[in-house]
Amino acid sequence: MEPTNNTVSASTTGIQSVGFDVLTPLLRVIDMGPAGFFSSGFFNFLKTIWSVFTVISFTLCIVMIVLYVFAAVRKNLYISLHTQALRDAEQLYAEQYQKSPRNNRLQNVLSHADSENPNDWKLAIIEADIILDDLLKQRGYIGSSLGERLRTIVPQQLQSIDDAWEAHKIRNRIAHDGSDFVLTKRLAKETITRYEKVFREFGLG
Repeated sequence: MEPTNNTVSASTTGIQSVGFDVLTPLLRVIDMGPAGFFSSGFFNFLKTIWSVFTVISFTLCIVMIVLYVFAAVRKNLYISLHTQALRDAEQLYAEQYQKSPRNNRLQNVLSHADSENPNDWKLAIIEADIILDDLLKQRGYIGSSLGERLRTIVPQQLQSIDDAWEAHKIRNRIAHDGSDFVLTKRLAKETITRYEKVFREFGLG
């Protein structure tokens, strides 16, 4: 019986020498202690990089928010100044030309419309809008503004009422949108043509 026991014992010893222990390296990898991977110098370097990145990102976000608020305030200020300048020009025209003969006022509008300066096109539309407002006032249409007076008019009273509305909308975009509204020469001509159609129906021009 002894030879048999020696054979079994030898076989067992041979198997143990060939085997590979995978648990110990795995435990070392996930170990959170001083000897673990997560406390190594490489991971500490990554943590430092991440901290620096977080601080820089947070700082950039604050800077971008401040710049956005500053730009929005400046844009609103510029639009307000531009709108006020147009209103001042409108008021100045009303004071200078309101008592002039109608044909002279219309000729002034056409002169501005024929200019190559986009600002003159805007002024021509503003001038035409004032003339239209005066015409409606003189015809007895009620309202505190041109828009309100146009609302009281039906097509049976003024066939070109749609032209009047479309032209007045362009004038409002010039006044309210400021530099954001791009007025082309073609659109300016079309708008003045609409005003002229209304004026002819009123016997002007």
